[in-house]
Amino acid sequence: MKILLRAISLLLLLPALSWAACTSPDPKVVDNPWLPTYAFTGKESPSDPLPMYCLGQNSWLFLGSIEQLSTENRGFNGNAGFIVTEEGVIVIDALGTPLLGQRMIASIRSVTDKPIRYLIITHHHPDHYYGINPFRKIPGIQIIAHEGIDAYLNSERFEGSVDYRKGILPDDMQGFSGEQPDLKIGSETGDKYRIKMGGQLFEIYNVGHHHSDGDLLVYHVDAGYLWVSDLVFNQRVTFIGDGKSDEAVAQLEWLKTAFPSSRLMIPGHGGVQTPPYPMLEHTYDYITRLRSIMTQAIEDDVELSDALDMAEFKDWQDVQLYQENHRANGSHIYRELEMELF
Repeated sequence: MKILLRAISLLLLLPALSWAACTSPDPKVVDNPWLPTYAFTGKESPSDPLPMYCLGQNSWLFLGSIEQLSTENRGFNGNAGFIVTEEGVIVIDALGTPLLGQRMIASIRSVTDKPIRYLIITHHHPDHYYGINPFRKIPGIQIIAHEGIDAYLNSERFEGSVDYRKGILPDDMQGFSGEQPDLKIGSETGDKYRIKMGGQLFEIYNVGHHHSDGDLLVYHVDAGYLWVSDLVFNQRVTFIGDGKSDEAVAQLEWLKTAFPSSRLMIPGHGGVQTPPYPMLEHTYDYITRLRSIMTQAIEDDVELSDALDMAEFKDWQDVQLYQENHRANGSHIYRELEMELF
């Protein structure tokens, strides 16, 4: 009895746990073709946590649906995540509306009371960036993004995108404005910025203008987790309309060998994979194949409309967002190659 009482008294002296441990990857989202779909009511509260999945190493994933923006998914159609360390939280991407950003913060608070120290925006497309505003209100937070965000915020594309989202989700988009980061990473492709916090090392790489006006990759070194954002896609067709396909190919080739000790790859869309990362090869093969067909079409003086007909990929037609993205990708690459070749 004395031993039991002593054990209880020792436990009472211990500090309360500051986070719910996340030690083992959820098999539902790792190497699994399963994907969620969401049918929100539109009456969700900013304090309602979002669905999230443990990746191990105190890393959590918000796994978005793979579909176009709709009133049902409320813009939750991309991935984001966060990592809890002894000294604070690092968040990767902010999802697609201020309301989703608020719900992300509520989700983090359901796991830990550690301060949210960093938000890394991997790129400025709406599904990864438009939830930024609630994070800006967090005292002491540092927001990091690619320097290419300046070109986006000063573009007509930005204005059109905001108007489009506000037209579909006016309540969810309340309070949105194009926030500037505290730190911009850029200059040369391959530039790297390091964060060390709570005994954990994070490396943030400039991976160039391959998918947007500027893209970042985050490597959680101690865990071996690669947050590759939209450099690699899983379970859907990529989108190249704002990027450069030659840079995408170059960065995919780099990625194949750059992180030999990595253990998980977390894309901006679709489920997580362990090595050898089939989605990496699938994304690479899709882009190089489309570039090859369009190169030959231009050399043979084939008009764009006919070249797009030649570039139908029957083996990709059942992949999600093929109908929405494939011909747009082909058209973008055709015009890129016209400039390159002539």
